Amino acid sequence: MTQPTPDPAWLWSLDADSLLRRLSTTREGLSASRAAEHLRRYGPNRLRDRARTGDLGLLLSQFRSPILVLLLAAAGLSYFLGDRSDTLIIAGIVLVSGLLGFWQERGARRAVGRLLALVRVEAVVIRDGAEVRLPFEAVVPGDVALLSAGSAVPGDCRVLESRDLFVDESALTGESYPAEKSPGALAADTPLARRSNVLHLGTHVVSGTARVLVGRTGRDTELGAISAHLQARVPETEFERGIRHFGYFLMEITLVLVILIFALNVYLSRPVLDSFLFALALAVGLTPQLLPAIITINLAYGAKRMARDKVIVKRLSSIENFGSMSVLCSDKTGTLTTGEIRLEGAADPAGRPDDGVLRLAFYNAALQGSFSNPLDDAVRSGAKVDLAGVRKLDEIPYDFTRKRLSVLVEAEGKRLLVTKGAVPQVLEVCETADSGGGRVPLDPVRSGIEAVFREKGGEGLRVLGVAYREMGGAGSVSHDAETGMTFAGFLLLHDPLKPDAAEVVRELGGLGVGLKLVTGDNAPAAARVAARVGLRPEPVLTGGEIRSLSEAALVRRVGEVDVFAEVEPNQKESILLAVRRAGHVVGYLGDGINDGPALHVADVGISVASAVDVAREAADIVLLERDLGVLAKGVCEGRLTFANTLKYVFMATSANFGNMFSMAGASLLLPFLPLLPKQILLTNLLTDFPEMTIATDRVDPEFLRRPHRWDLAFIRRFMLVFGLLSSVFDYLTFGVLILVLRASPELFRTGWFVESVVSATLVVLVVRTRRRLYRARPSRPLATAVALVVAGVVVLPYTPIARIFGFVPLPAEFLLLTGGVVALYVASAEGAKYFFFRRYSV
Repeated sequence: MTQPTPDPAWLWSLDADSLLRRLSTTREGLSASRAAEHLRRYGPNRLRDRARTGDLGLLLSQFRSPILVLLLAAAGLSYFLGDRSDTLIIAGIVLVSGLLGFWQERGARRAVGRLLALVRVEAVVIRDGAEVRLPFEAVVPGDVALLSAGSAVPGDCRVLESRDLFVDESALTGESYPAEKSPGALAADTPLARRSNVLHLGTHVVSGTARVLVGRTGRDTELGAISAHLQARVPETEFERGIRHFGYFLMEITLVLVILIFALNVYLSRPVLDSFLFALALAVGLTPQLLPAIITINLAYGAKRMARDKVIVKRLSSIENFGSMSVLCSDKTGTLTTGEIRLEGAADPAGRPDDGVLRLAFYNAALQGSFSNPLDDAVRSGAKVDLAGVRKLDEIPYDFTRKRLSVLVEAEGKRLLVTKGAVPQVLEVCETADSGGGRVPLDPVRSGIEAVFREKGGEGLRVLGVAYREMGGAGSVSHDAETGMTFAGFLLLHDPLKPDAAEVVRELGGLGVGLKLVTGDNAPAAARVAARVGLRPEPVLTGGEIRSLSEAALVRRVGEVDVFAEVEPNQKESILLAVRRAGHVVGYLGDGINDGPALHVADVGISVASAVDVAREAADIVLLERDLGVLAKGVCEGRLTFANTLKYVFMATSANFGNMFSMAGASLLLPFLPLLPKQILLTNLLTDFPEMTIATDRVDPEFLRRPHRWDLAFIRRFMLVFGLLSSVFDYLTFGVLILVLRASPELFRTGWFVESVVSATLVVLVVRTRRRLYRARPSRPLATAVALVVAGVVVLPYTPIARIFGFVPLPAEFLLLTGGVVALYVASAEGAKYFFFRRYSV
């Protein structure tokens, strides 16, 4: 991926025409054929190559366990020493196990890939002279892209044309204020923070528009260099961290046990190679080697279920955080309200209806070209104003610092600068106000204007200020023109409450998820909405009050407050961090230009399909509909997925662990190995079959009613209690085989194999639920898998292939005794489960 020149400064130091020539493009963009050539030359626009994108890589990854590699190596040594049949059997079992994991994980990854395609971030570029939308990965150096407010920058780009362009570069420079960008060449030694003619991948447009030339993509960008240097990756979720610690825990136990068993078997003068193979087979049995595949399968299956409920999961591991979420922060617009802004009318500074104010507001909304928004759409559709004879001359786009938008128009022989925006920010540029008798100084009437503002806001209306200024012969304006204006009055809009808003808030509360409103609206309007949906309307914490609080004080206050009003964009992060420090797993639902940082800070960032690029790119989860009801269903699905993943962990740490521990002890007490290595591996393979269907299983309704978090201490206790219980009945089976049947080594191994697989398979039905076994019906795939494995294992010793594995037919009396032992084990596991869950919880 060689760039057009090794000089790193070429992107900002060359003049535009030279830059276009070097990239073999024009101001009208690339042709489709030239774009394809550039894609082959520079590669996809990605920061890192996708790991194991091919089926072969995914297949090989199933055999990456060091223990598995050692086992295959030892089996290979056994083959060259003459024990060829056992070697082929061991290799065959390992291969079948790997193929099962590959098949399941491959299907899961493909399903997730199809879901992600629904919410991919796209760029608008010019190809063959026409505007087209392409996924970021398809953007190449030489493309000409069109950007507007909310657009994510698709690469390191040179500005060709711009209009009031401001870009948030905080991800690269740390500067919290948007940087202004414009065309032109700069000196080669210009530092990153001063490259006013370059936009970078990882940043986004706050306001204005631009036509830019993509110069660098993927790993060749500034962000790509940082990513490569730091080996950047997405932060680990609590669930991922828990899985990693669980893996370390099992590894420690496995290493100690394997070394001890191998050493003691050698000490007892047993063949070294057989002892080594036995110890390694035990390690494979102890290691939940399918755990990565099972987790991927569960998460992918959960993601597909969530997609049916119109919730798209971009990052699979975030499903656990979604289910663990205890606080959701969100604006009210589109969640509690319909999101369909409606025009109520306009009022003069005294609060009286005024068509003149409405006409000015219509000029501003109808003629502005910065970016489409529902407020302006409502004005355009709700007001009946004739634009004949009205001409737009210039514009000062909206930004989140000024919170105003101004349009210079020519109407009725006058040139007027018409400003619309947040009332406080509009008032700060006014010197006079309209009155029934003409204009009056602002200061004497300001308190009255603010009283009307509070009154209208308290009625649940969205209130904007409208101001104007006569500009004489001016044909263009800058930010400095917003001064000395006249306050014309108020624009009144209404966002109706959703009919089911209160019910949905109660539903979330029933799931243990508290809702907090974080809005820029005024405090009375926010409190009114909160009261109507069942949230605490008082106290309301405003942005001004937040500025005066220390971090510790804010952490204390967030537990007392459900409504945060008049919040500035940068304060959203402070609120989310405070909620997290208060001990909650916090989600944030945002779709705006300024929501990207808050989405990153949240434990789970949630956006909607209609959101701006930067919000969808930052989110972990994307809702196809902006509806808290959809979100509530997604929370339940997240908890269901988490529950089924925990089930596998419980299964892997109960009967399987007990069986392997019992086998290790028996190997020291018996004059022969209790199971041959190939028999241990077959045991492990067969017990994995039911567990591979766990993603389809039902979950106890009570588990879904509150958030759950990963608890390694709980899992250790579970493993200790149920593992020891399993071992008790294993040794009871040993007693039956040795003391009652006087079993030979072959009969002992056959009987032990049948009992261990049957007991480990049936106990799956016990540990999968906290309820009584007969009150919690398993899914059909799980029940079918359990039945097939139990039947197959009981029949296996009487089939022709039994001899291959070293099995012999079992006497009828053993089957009867084993049936009694297994039944007693299942009943004991039910009793142990009852007392265990009464004492401990997860």
